[in-house]
Amino acid sequence: MDAVPADDTALLVDFYRTMLLVRRFEEKVGQMYGMGLIGGFCHLYIGQEAVVVGMDAAIRADDAVITSYRCHAHALVRGVPPAAIMAELTGRGTGISKGKGGSMHMFDIARGFYGGHGIVGAQVPLGAGIAFAQKYQKRDNVTLVFFGEGAANQGQVYETFNMASLWSLPAIFVIENNQYAMGTAIGRAKAGTELCHRGEAFGIRGIQVDGMDVVAVHEASRELVARVRDGEGPMLVEMQTYRYRGHSMSDPVKYRTRDEVQKVRERQDPIEQLRVRLIEGGAVDDAALKAIDRDVKKTVAEAAEHAQTSPEPDISELMTDIMLDAAGRNA
Repeated sequence: MDAVPADDTALLVDFYRTMLLVRRFEEKVGQMYGMGLIGGFCHLYIGQEAVVVGMDAAIRADDAVITSYRCHAHALVRGVPPAAIMAELTGRGTGISKGKGGSMHMFDIARGFYGGHGIVGAQVPLGAGIAFAQKYQKRDNVTLVFFGEGAANQGQVYETFNMASLWSLPAIFVIENNQYAMGTAIGRAKAGTELCHRGEAFGIRGIQVDGMDVVAVHEASRELVARVRDGEGPMLVEMQTYRYRGHSMSDPVKYRTRDEVQKVRERQDPIEQLRVRLIEGGAVDDAALKAIDRDVKKTVAEAAEHAQTSPEPDISELMTDIMLDAAGRNA
């Protein structure tokens, strides 16, 4: 969506609706995973909603987004239909990647969403490649390259920073610092925990933003996007956020206390913060927000029903979209 002033009531209500959609969708995914309806690895985005919602509102529909395996929210916010994402998670032929990608590898190139990547940090050089193509083709687009604080120690990230700066690529590197890389707290794995400085050796300016405040995210993102689109080269932003669930659905979360998680929920929850702001500001009343929640739950329920009743891919699809021959045909 195009950027609009952050004090616009309609925009704030849209932020609320979209963050709530991500939250309710991921909650349903967790439920369906527990029922055995979704297999493989599965990483939920609950708690981090403000980051992707605020940032996506600052770019255009023809810009690009690439991320890690924690990708359901990014696909939703890019406009991929919830039913197509849920069907992908259950391995159905109506899924956005025809049921072949699952939770970690879903794509929608028509909407500028380039995945969904299972290898830690692998999306970072790929994102630079997308930004290179944008510049090479003389387009005024930008690419948002999302990765976690765990991936911030990967060597390929710094090789990418060097190339992006050297070639002045239109990329914004987004570190979603949710405080824990799998089960390791950031302070135990990082020599220097202010990750916004990680690009300075390569001449890449970095800032740190409260990733639990969707308005702060949006305002910072608008400035970054404008500068990158104007040709100032790559930028880096560290979004300070928090995940409520484990690293993946198989994570027993023994490395932190329930009290820690509860305190973040009570004091910093991105959806609750915005709800209070909207009500106290007189923009909307509680009844209107409850109506939004009901509508969102209905959308998610319909997506879940679609995912459970859609057919699995036909056996003839087993080898399609695997590789191309020199003429560009499926081989």
